[in-house]
Amino acid sequence: MTDPLRLGIAGLGTVGTGVVKIVQRQADLLARRCGRPIEITAISARSRDKDRGVTLSRYAWEDDPVALARRPDVDVFVELMGGSDGPAKAATEAAIAAGKDVVTANKAMLALHGQALAEAAEAAGRVLRFEAAVAGGIPVIKALTEGLAGNAIDRVMGVMNGTCNYILTRMDNAGLTYEQAFAEADGLGYLEADPTLDVGGIDAAHKLTLLAAIAYGTKVKFDAIELEGIGAITIEDIRRAGDMGYKIKLLGVAQMTGRGLEQRMSPCLVPATSPLGQLEGGTNMVVVEGDSVGQIVLRGPGAGEGPTASAVMSDVCDIARGIRVATFGVPATALEDAPPASAASPACYYLRMELADKPGALAKVATVLGEAGISIDRMRQYDHPGENAPVLIVTHKAARPDLDRALAALPGTGVVMGTPVALRIEDV
Repeated sequence: MTDPLRLGIAGLGTVGTGVVKIVQRQADLLARRCGRPIEITAISARSRDKDRGVTLSRYAWEDDPVALARRPDVDVFVELMGGSDGPAKAATEAAIAAGKDVVTANKAMLALHGQALAEAAEAAGRVLRFEAAVAGGIPVIKALTEGLAGNAIDRVMGVMNGTCNYILTRMDNAGLTYEQAFAEADGLGYLEADPTLDVGGIDAAHKLTLLAAIAYGTKVKFDAIELEGIGAITIEDIRRAGDMGYKIKLLGVAQMTGRGLEQRMSPCLVPATSPLGQLEGGTNMVVVEGDSVGQIVLRGPGAGEGPTASAVMSDVCDIARGIRVATFGVPATALEDAPPASAASPACYYLRMELADKPGALAKVATVLGEAGISIDRMRQYDHPGENAPVLIVTHKAARPDLDRALAALPGTGVVMGTPVALRIEDV
C-alpha cells in the first residue's frame, strides 16, 4: 500500500477539531478516494488539556506550532490558528522552508501576505492551498482555478460573510433595528471577537481579494478594496428598498475594467427575485461570470465546523492524489500588479432623504442631480406625520464621482434635512 499522507494540524478550535473528526470518522473512505491513507501524526494548540470532544491522545503534541511545522513525520502542515501575522505566519513560513505542503483556512494571512507566501511555496516546489479560506464549504477556489480555467472571468461577486447576511435578513424578516439584530447575532456567537471584522466588511473583503487574484491573475492587494460595512443600514432602508423590489446585501464585487481592477465590498441593493436577493440567514453565495460558461451560482454554508473542515479536507485530498496547482491558479511570479480602478463602474443608485415639506423642494433636488449629470428613473414619497417628507429616488446609471458631487451640493438647497443615504444598485 502507498505510504500514508501525514498531517500536522496547528489550531484545534472549531475547524481544527472538525478536521480531526473527518480524518477519524472517514479513514476508509479517504483512503479509497485518495489512493493512500491520510493520517494525523502531530497537533498543536494553545491548551493541551481542553476537552474538545474528540480523542487526541494518539497524536504527538507540540506546544510551538513552528516546531510542529518542522517535524520530519509531517508531510502537510494544516494551519488553522488564524491571525494575519504572529504564530500562523511564522509556522507557515517554517513549513514551506522545511519542504512541507501547506493547507490553510486563514484568509487574513493570505490577504496580507499571500503573494510572498505563494512565491516562497512555489520556489520550494510546494503547494499552498486555501479552499477553506473563502466561503466555507463552497468550493469556489477549485471552481476558479480548475473548473473555469478555460474562461476569461468577467465578474466575481457574492455574499461572503454569513454574519452580515444574518443581521440584514433578521432586520428584513423580523423588523428588527440594526442594533437589535446585531445583539441577537452576538448572543448566538456569530460575531468575531472583534465585531468590525464582520460588520465592517473586513472579513468578506479578505475573501474578495483572494478571489480577484485568481480570477484576474493579479497580485493580492487588500488595501486596494473599496470597503464599507453595514453599520449605517437602518430598518427604514430595509423597508424602503423592499417597497421598490430590492434587498440590501453586503456585496463583494471584483471586475477588470478599462479603469483598472475594481474591488469593492459594500452594502448594495439587488433585485429581490435574484438568487442573491433570495439568500437568507448565514448562507454564502458566490456568482461567477465567464465568457464561455456565462453565469454560475455557488451557494452553501459559509462557516461552521463541518463545512469549513470539509473544505480543508478537499485540499488535503488533492495533495494526497498528487494534484499540484499554483496557489492563485498561475505561477505567483507571473501575477500582474494591476492598478486599482480609479472609480467604480457606473450604476443606478438608491437615494433616501428627508425633505422639508414645502413647495419646490423636489424641484430643487432634481435640479442639483441634473446639474451633476444624474437623471431620475423613479421616485416615491411617503406619507408623513411630521414636517419632513421621506423621499426615495432611484437614479439612472451614474458615475459615483458625479453622485458624490450632487450629494455634497444637496445641503445647500435648504430643503434636505439630515444626511442623504446613497446605496449602489448592483446589476445581477
